[in-house]
Amino acid sequence: LRIFSFLDVVTLCRCAQVSRAWNVLALDGSNWQRIDLFDFQRDIEGRVVENISKRCGGFLRKLSLRGCLGVGDNALRTFAQNCRNIEVLNLNGCTKTTDATCTSLSKFCSKLRHLDLASCTSITNMSLKALSEGCPLLEQLNISWCDQVTKDGIQALVRGCGGLKALFLKGCTQLEDEALKYIGAHCPELVTLNLQTCLQITDEGLITICRGCHKLQSLCASGCSNITDAILNALGQNCPRLRILEVARCSQLTDVGFTTLARNCHELEKMDLEECVQITDSTLIQLSIHCPRLQVLSLSHCELITDDGIRHLGNGACAHDQLEVIELDNCPLITDASLEHLKSCHSLERIELYDCQQITRAGIKRLRTHLPNIKVHAYFAPVTPPPSVGGSRQRFCRCCIIL
Repeated sequence: LRIFSFLDVVTLCRCAQVSRAWNVLALDGSNWQRIDLFDFQRDIEGRVVENISKRCGGFLRKLSLRGCLGVGDNALRTFAQNCRNIEVLNLNGCTKTTDATCTSLSKFCSKLRHLDLASCTSITNMSLKALSEGCPLLEQLNISWCDQVTKDGIQALVRGCGGLKALFLKGCTQLEDEALKYIGAHCPELVTLNLQTCLQITDEGLITICRGCHKLQSLCASGCSNITDAILNALGQNCPRLRILEVARCSQLTDVGFTTLARNCHELEKMDLEECVQITDSTLIQLSIHCPRLQVLSLSHCELITDDGIRHLGNGACAHDQLEVIELDNCPLITDASLEHLKSCHSLERIELYDCQQITRAGIKRLRTHLPNIKVHAYFAPVTPPPSVGGSRQRFCRCCIIL
């Protein structure tokens, strides 16, 4: 049994076919405490989950059924009845799953800590109410793209699961500021919050989060186009442990807000500022001075960024040992000079330069002499061919022909 405990699912199944004795040992529940069936998602039907649950029973602690489209409520009810010690359950993409599954989990699985229901679009507020009543230890919940969920479901959830540390609400388009007020009031332990494309969210709701969740380390508000610098000020004043900030397509954010943020959040490691079109080199100067741990920075479509901003970044505290990825797609003012400024970033692994029309192949080649392992993603349009002599037809460059 000890030896078998080190084997993966496939190997255990092979061993089970060797002899009766090995069959008993290989299929012993103690060997099946953690199961990931993602690689077999097309073959997994409800009866498979039921059989596994009967064999594993109380031993099973962690199960991933991610992408298993054939698994529905009936099988998961049997699973919940048999595996009452389950702590981590991934049902991401199990589209047959409905509120009935969460009712079963609430009834039988009180030790559940992590639950992933992303893209289970039949989930409603009833599921969140059930989880709040039966799963008080819940720390991480992913209900991304469950677009039937509203503020009433969030209110019920946080009142029963006050220990939540991670909440993923990406694509929950019905959520309003009122939902965030409930989270801010009842989830002081919250570390990670994803609100991507929650289009109705404004400053009012997110400021409540900042004031109530001082342990916040990761915030994604990409696509929440209503937010302004007030959010960055609130994060700077209340969330000094912030490590990850994703605010792509938040076009109202400016250098003023990012200055406050940088001066107060010195642990920032990843920032996605794509299409924050108002920011200039001033933001990069502040990041270079105050954020020595910065590893990943996306500035795609930030069209006011120039070589001078990259120069400050390349000379900043994060440059030599920390900066790993920088994305500069569609930054028209960036030239080969920026690549020269980044040569001293010895940890740099990847740079994105699509549609940076002043970048040349020669500049990239020089960068590679200093950073031979760097991945450079760039695109150079084919040269327009010269017009043919005496031709009267309309002429196209190679790009147009391809299109």
